[in-house]
Parts: sequence; C-alpha cells; structure tokens
Amino acid sequence: MREERRLVWRVLRHWKEIADEGRFPRRDEIDPWMQGDDGANCVLIAVGWSIELSHFVVVGVNLAVVLCATDTLAGVLLSQVPRVVSARRGLLINGMATLRGAGIVYRSVLLPLSEDGATIDYVLGATNYRSLRPNEALTTQANFRRLPMAPRSASDHRRRPS
Repeated sequence: MREERRLVWRVLRHWKEIADEGRFPRRDEIDPWMQGDDGANCVLIAVGWSIELSHFVVVGVNLAVVLCATDTLAGVLLSQVPRVVSARRGLLINGMATLRGAGIVYRSVLLPLSEDGATIDYVLGATNYRSLRPNEALTTQANFRRLPMAPRSASDHRRRPS
C-alpha cells in the first residue's frame, strides 16, 4: 500500500487501527509516535474534570504559536473538545484561521484517547495547513464532520469526575 502523504489521514489511520480493537487508544500508545516528524503538527489536549478546564498538554513545534491570543486555530481545536467528548467519536474540521498572523486553510482531526479504554481523558489533534492563496479571502466558517463511532465495550461509560 502506498504511504499516505497527508498527516490528518495518517493520524486517523493510526488511531483507527487501535480503535477497531473495540477501545479508544491510550496516551502511551500515541506518545512515542508523536515524537516523530508528525508530532510537529499535533496537539494533545487533557480533558478536564469540567470540560471547560480542558487544556493543551503537548503542542507540536509547528503549532506552538497558535496559542497566542491573536491566532484562532488553537481556539477552534480547543472549542471542539466538548463535541468530541460528548459524541464519543472523532471529528474532522476544515476551514480558515490565522497562524503567526497570516491566513491559512487547514484540515484537522480531533480523536478521543482513554487510559481505561472508555473514559475520554485526552483528545489528540493533528493539523495540515497551507497559506491562503492571493485569490482566497479569510472567513471564519469551519466545516465539521463526525467520524464513525469507535466500537463500544461492555465497560463503556461517560467522563467521570476526577
């Protein structure tokens, strides 16, 4: 099989290989993989005991500046964590945002991770992006597509308070 060039699809395939076993992947299953080249465009978000307390714990070097208040890519990713947790499935997002003060077109995937296979503790994000072309105008519209649900295990349950 030909190697996929697009980061989002590689990350999704890696996550799905584990999720197809009937559980969400654990953080330690993706940590070594994030240390490679793909990790530069990935984020890891810890799901807080209250969803509003969710926060970035790992930010790839190519995305580090998205944490600035003037950039909106981080805001888009973090704002979708409740959607991933409540739906218990991954989410594909594409749209336009700013990165380092410049307009970009991006595609992102947000994927749930779980230490016990059921409770969502983290959300893994991966983003491909390119600069806006001269004929493209920056808009705030984003498109979302839910991914198919991961198989449910017998111990499946919602996020529990810590």
